[in-house]
Amino acid sequence: MSYTILGRAIKTEYLALGTLLSTVGLSYAAASGGSKEAPSGSKQTLREVKDSVKFESSSKEEEEFIRKFVEEAEKGSKH
Repeated sequence: MSYTILGRAIKTEYLALGTLLSTVGLSYAAASGGSKEAPSGSKQTLREVKDSVKFESSSKEEEEFIRKFVEEAEKGSKH
């Protein structure tokens, strides 16, 4: 059996192979991802990132409690 595509007879075997190869190729391209290199100028130290985080707290004591809790959690997570 064959299909007529753009005026030419194409066998179903070729259509099936084309579909399978296209699917595998697109899946591989999507899974391979992009470059792992970070763009220049965007490197921040961990301290700069932590200082830039703003806590939504109603008082200064609550903000200090949250910061202390986060620091203790970080110390506990290090092996």
